[in-house]
Order: sequence, then structure tokens, then C-alpha cells
Amino acid sequence: MEVTTILLVVSVCTATGAWNWLIDPDTQKVSFFSSFWNHPFFTISCITLIALFFAGIHKRVVAPSIIAARCRTVLAEYNMSCDDTGKLILKPRPNIQ
Repeated sequence: MEVTTILLVVSVCTATGAWNWLIDPDTQKVSFFSSFWNHPFFTISCITLIALFFAGIHKRVVAPSIIAARCRTVLAEYNMSCDDTGKLILKPRPNIQ
């Protein structure tokens, strides 16, 4: 799976679990840790999301777009560009009259 897809799936699972955790009337009646014990889906998805961020998944999602933007800035001076995968795009020469 692609890194972005993994992050998206875990984020949606965490949001869904958080919604179920918040609307549960028993959450207000029991202790904080007991409420996590009562909602294992939310607990596991939160732990997974935190582990992914500690593993640096956010850098792997953002870094390629930053590198491509910097490459485009440098290549623009030479009338070139690149796509998001890093392939070089040659632009036509400007006509000097």
C-alpha cells in the first residue's frame, strides 16, 4: 500500500472511533482509562496513528512534494520543469527576436 493510503485509512478509523467514543453515554460515567477499554477500535486506531507518526509517516507524505517544488524552482531557470514523480519536462525554447 502507498504511504498516503495507509495514513488516510488509519485517520478515518481514528475519526470514526473517536465519534463513537464521544457519543457513547457511558463515556461520561466511567473513568478515562475504562472508557478506552470499552472502545478497543478507537484505542487501537489511536495507538496505530501515534506509532505511524513516531515512525515518520508524515515526512514520507510531505517530503516528495517539497522536493518536487524545489526542483521546479531550480529547473525554471533553464526552461524546464518536472512532474510529481520527478520526470523531467522540457519546455520549448523561447523565441528571441
